[in-house]
Amino acid sequence: MPITTERSFNAESFSFTAERPFVLALTAKDFKENDTGLEYIGSERQQMGDGGVIAQFRTESGMVVTDGEWRCLVVHEAPLDASCAGERNPVAGEGACGFRETEIPAGWDAPGFDDSGWPAAIEWSEREVRPKDGYDRIDWDGAARIIWTGDLERHNTVLCRIEVP
Repeated sequence: MPITTERSFNAESFSFTAERPFVLALTAKDFKENDTGLEYIGSERQQMGDGGVIAQFRTESGMVVTDGEWRCLVVHEAPLDASCAGERNPVAGEGACGFRETEIPAGWDAPGFDDSGWPAAIEWSEREVRPKDGYDRIDWDGAARIIWTGDLERHNTVLCRIEVP
C-alpha cells in the first residue's frame, strides 16, 4: 500500500512460505510529504503525523504478532522541532524543520543480524494512535499490539524486526 494513500489505516493481507527460523522485518512509514516530516503542507491541516503498526502472522503452530518483543530502529526523524508544524513555508533541513536520517544497516532483515543495540518496540494503545478506516474490520489476535518507537509524531520511518525460532 503506498504511503501516499490518504487513510488513517492501511491494511494488507498476503501469504508467504518460510522455514524456521525466519525473520519478520518491516519497514514502517508514517505519511510525510517530504523530509520536514509534515503532512498536508500549505493547507489548514498542516501537521506532524503519527505512526504505528500492528500485524499478525498465522503459522502452522500459532500466531506471531507485533508486540514489545520486536526491535525497532528509527531511520527518519522529523521535524526535530515541533514548531515546524506552524511554519508558513516549511523547508526541510532549515530552521525548525531539521531532520535526521540514519543509514539502514546492511542485512538488517536477515537471520542472525545483531539487533541487540536496537530499542524494544513501544506498545501504544488504540486511544493513543487513533487508527480508523478499517482497523476495526480486522479480527485482531488478543496479543497483537500497535507498536512504534518512542515518538509517534517525529519518528517517520522505522525498521522493525523479530526472529521467529
